[in-house]
Amino acid sequence: MINRQLINPESIVVVGASNNISKPGGKLLHNIRTGTFRGSLYSLNPKEDEIQGLPSYRELSALPPTELAFLAVPAVLCTAVLRELAETKGTRAFVIVSAGFSEENSEGAKIEKEITEICHQYNAALIGPNCIGVMTPAYQGVFTLPIPKLDPRGCDFISGSGATAVFIMESGLQKGLRFNHVFSVGNSAQLGVEDVLEYLDETHDAEQSSKVKMLYFETIKDSGRLLRHATSLIGKGCQIAAIKAGTTDAGSRAASSHTGAMSSSDTAVDALFRKAGIVRCYGREELTTVASVMLHPPLKGKNLAIITHAGGPAVMLTDQLAKGNMDVPHLKGPKADELLTHLFPGSSVANPIDLLATGNAEQLGKCIDYCEYHFKEIDGIVVIFGTPGLAPVFDVYDVLFQKMQECSKPIYPVLPSLTTAAEEVKAFLSRGTINFPDEVQLGEALTMLYGTEAPAGEASIPEGMDLSAIKKLIDASEDGYLTPDVIQLILDAAGISRVKELVATEETLLYQLANQCAYPLVMKVMGPVHKSDVGGVVLGIDNDIDLMENFQRMLKIEGATGVILQPMLEGIELFAGALYEPGFGHTILCGLGGIYVEVLKDMASGLAPLSMKEAGGMIRSLKGYKMLEGMRGQEGINIRAFEEVLVRLSFVLSNNDSIAELDLNPLMGRGDELHVVDSRIRIEKK
Repeated sequence: MINRQLINPESIVVVGASNNISKPGGKLLHNIRTGTFRGSLYSLNPKEDEIQGLPSYRELSALPPTELAFLAVPAVLCTAVLRELAETKGTRAFVIVSAGFSEENSEGAKIEKEITEICHQYNAALIGPNCIGVMTPAYQGVFTLPIPKLDPRGCDFISGSGATAVFIMESGLQKGLRFNHVFSVGNSAQLGVEDVLEYLDETHDAEQSSKVKMLYFETIKDSGRLLRHATSLIGKGCQIAAIKAGTTDAGSRAASSHTGAMSSSDTAVDALFRKAGIVRCYGREELTTVASVMLHPPLKGKNLAIITHAGGPAVMLTDQLAKGNMDVPHLKGPKADELLTHLFPGSSVANPIDLLATGNAEQLGKCIDYCEYHFKEIDGIVVIFGTPGLAPVFDVYDVLFQKMQECSKPIYPVLPSLTTAAEEVKAFLSRGTINFPDEVQLGEALTMLYGTEAPAGEASIPEGMDLSAIKKLIDASEDGYLTPDVIQLILDAAGISRVKELVATEETLLYQLANQCAYPLVMKVMGPVHKSDVGGVVLGIDNDIDLMENFQRMLKIEGATGVILQPMLEGIELFAGALYEPGFGHTILCGLGGIYVEVLKDMASGLAPLSMKEAGGMIRSLKGYKMLEGMRGQEGINIRAFEEVLVRLSFVLSNNDSIAELDLNPLMGRGDELHVVDSRIRIEKK
């Protein structure tokens, strides 16, 4: 629970304050004292009467009532200090910067649990322990540098790591990225990244609140809450960029299904962020570049003009934009010819617009004006302008700044001469602007934002699903793989079409069942998990002799309990599967089926439950999507039917956490026909 005392306290005490500002308690007090805090500031140290020019208390009992306490004392002292402050001083918010808690050993974990219980008892907010602190417009409560000048037009930044937060802020400040709130949550004993995001959502003011959020996760503790509040904030006009570090590789754990072998917690994070509309980043520079783009006016299309006096960077940026399906459209016609008359001979306006190395401030202004007022196909403008050091470029950057204030289209400055034009870049940034020193990083950020869709929204249960019947079947089953007859009942109750299956366990039934299926047919061994690997699948059986020979052979396979007979189908093989990921729910994968699911690894992922829009997006993102549409004389599949299978499957999963792994591989599709040919479901009850 984040409260007013944490965000905007009237009084603060630093427990463990010091005159030595190279110590956390000393630097913490210094940063609060020299920052924006205007309330009552106290310090407590049993050995000092005055700290940094302020009276200091030796004992807690002498301290006046205080709303917010920062603790910079050894972990073993924190429980007693926190309890006394909560009981006798009315303290209802705590930030513990000290280390030595659950991140260190079991004894530290015990202390962490105790202080959390005290905070719950008194309805107090707790940030940390093991964090660098908090910065709000009211105060700068951190023991580190940098201390950015907070700006309501800047971004809100929440980090699960203190040191990483410092490095991310440094990366951002070099670009001119502005900050509004900064939360370092450390061990997140009570309040984690999701809790802070919930607070920012519930207190969001369309006129006053920041519209850009940066998140750094080491652990996602509540994916449902993250999804809910990220979706809500984006619906209110915000944008969110995030890093999730510490994901594991699928190869690090054993898995028996195709899905389990291909999925990982990283897949689940991808699916979660995509569902929420969060732009996923993988490093500090990428994160701060994306956030810097977000602080510009919205880009309403994919067409960019590049204005430059250096050809190479423009070419590299153009290449990067093309990789992300954005465009640098060719500019031609009377207005392009007219613009060319304002430039030096040898210049080009085809796009990139090349001013040549001799281009000046007036010419830059003309180019921007034409992109703003005359080239209607242009949605945004990138200006790449450095200097070889022949003359100062203050006037160029003055014009650039002026046009950024006047134009309705976003203008992204790439000012790469950080050494040669250091003073000019510094003056430009001092106006509250942003610089993208590297054009390729800017291009990557632009394409990442362009490729991120809006949150998925609510998913609706398709008609004809009997979810209660499915739940009863699963609840009545034991852990392990479900038998084919139970899987058939589940698919039928889900409304997912399946190929007819008949089970033969003895010779007397074999010919009778074969006649029901009709030749040609498929025979599969029952029992072994990976049937193909043990020679347990035979296609195209078309006579009684082959039928009996394969039946007798398969019964000798280790673990065989019988065979399954199916009519032989033809078409495109598809794959759908799912894996339960603790903390996330079920990740659903889809792609081309059969052996291609492992050979090509052309898969898309989503988080259950899926909407039809999400399912369609997954299918259309496949590299082999053209095959599904039909090509080179081969009939395609009913895409809508495949979407519906994924949606129906997702609701089966989202209502049954005990499904650990599931494979529908292959589904056979041709025209409007789409049937599950082989399926596998493993139960693992929690």
